[in-house]
Amino acid sequence: QVQLVESGGGLVQAGGSLRLSCAASGRTFSNVAMGWFRQAPGQEREFVASINWAGQYANYADSVKGRFTISRDNAKNTVFLQMNSLKPEDTAVYLCAASSRNGVFTKIYDYTYWGQGTQVTVSS
Repeated sequence: QVQLVESGGGLVQAGGSLRLSCAASGRTFSNVAMGWFRQAPGQEREFVASINWAGQYANYADSVKGRFTISRDNAKNTVFLQMNSLKPEDTAVYLCAASSRNGVFTKIYDYTYWGQGTQVTVSS
């Protein structure tokens, strides 16, 4: 079992930055692959970024490549999402997820554990 708690969301102007954190507990963090997804009102949950166990591989949605960076600190059981050059279309609830398999997964069904999410709102 893995418990995930996101933080760092908020209101920011277009062009600004935010850094999201996801703290994990309940299982050896270095043995779980992590991902970030987002869900806007009335829309399906979509993949944002993922990172493997050791943190040497990452994968990004095309819409965030070059603007967002996923990283992890296994000593602190935390995964981060640095979001730069934010756009109004980035507005959504951002959720982190954990998989017991190693890899850089992009599909919802690859992840077993989910956090409750943190709201990110980007104003124009």
